[in-house]
Amino acid sequence: MPETFVIAQGGGPTAVINQTVAGAALEVRKRHPGARVLGARHGVRGIRDGDYVDLAAIPEEQLRLIGNTPGAALGSTRDKPDAAYCDVILKGLHKAGADAFIYIGGNDTSGTQQILTDAAGGRIAFVHAPKTIDNDLEENDHVPGFMSAAEFVAGAFLSVDLDFRALPGIYVGIVMGRHAGFLTAASAAWRLDAESGPHLIYVPERAFSTERFIDDVKASLARHGRCVVAVSEGVSTADGKALVESLVPADRLERDQHGNVKLSGSDLTAALERALATGLPGKRARVDALGYMPRGAISAINAVDAQEAFEAGAFAVQVAAEGGGSVALQYDGTRTVLKKVPLVNVAGKTRHMPDDFLQPDANALSETGMAYFKRLVPEKYKIGKPFV
Repeated sequence: MPETFVIAQGGGPTAVINQTVAGAALEVRKRHPGARVLGARHGVRGIRDGDYVDLAAIPEEQLRLIGNTPGAALGSTRDKPDAAYCDVILKGLHKAGADAFIYIGGNDTSGTQQILTDAAGGRIAFVHAPKTIDNDLEENDHVPGFMSAAEFVAGAFLSVDLDFRALPGIYVGIVMGRHAGFLTAASAAWRLDAESGPHLIYVPERAFSTERFIDDVKASLARHGRCVVAVSEGVSTADGKALVESLVPADRLERDQHGNVKLSGSDLTAALERALATGLPGKRARVDALGYMPRGAISAINAVDAQEAFEAGAFAVQVAAEGGGSVALQYDGTRTVLKKVPLVNVAGKTRHMPDDFLQPDANALSETGMAYFKRLVPEKYKIGKPFV
């Protein structure tokens, strides 16, 4: 049985990722009394540098408070290890005496665990515990972190639609999501009725055309007197290029350390503002990037999301005892169940939003899509319908 567990967090923080740390650390105490539990600071960098927090020494009350705290309490990293870096990580794990390594994160994190599994030859149990507001992990119905972020987005778009009923115009909200549109589509979860915004939803799964966008906005203005739009930062044009690449000159594009084009921020916002000013001159219009706000908002922590994140951490300890794998949240028709799935089924893969979640010829949710988001983000407030 494992005697030393290492736990780390990777990728973007969420509102509930610390619940997974707490769930795992407390489950080790229950299943493996006396086992060491080391929390690596800043993901795999902590393992590389031998920089750990002794989670076994932290009182349960304090661990549960950490679980209630948004962000990544251990610190995170965007490092995307290759084979050479993974060799360094393995040496760090052996130096720490690790029998199991639980890495909490998304696609890249699961990919790291797969590389480590292949290299270690069974000497350490590698477990991927799911986390991502993008909701884009294969084998999962939904992923811890998503429901809280989706609740923030649903509330934001309900609020802005009420604002633009009072003072009509055009509003475009840019939502995080490089390859999958789940979080953007969640903007429609709390719509009051068929007249409510968002009136248009643009996601990476469907090609974006600036000309079609302007025509869609014009049609919405004619029908509703206003237009509220939710657009994923990762929407792409028909040639497969990110929209920001099509609208922003190449010498002005920003890229991250992996060479990926920076999708959100001032470039995309300004580009959409220019498109609206050109296509709809004189119209009152506003473009905002929600940015990081949805992913770790303390005011939007979903209680079910928090509980499932905790349970995913606890289940990860069981998966470690079984030799490793990936924790998956699946829906059996009535409730969410936790399953162990092979790492290879998840590692480095992207789950896209199903095509039938959107109407065939419109940038709007279908009944199937709406049912999915209402199940995960049920309406939270009872409000009246405005007179305008």
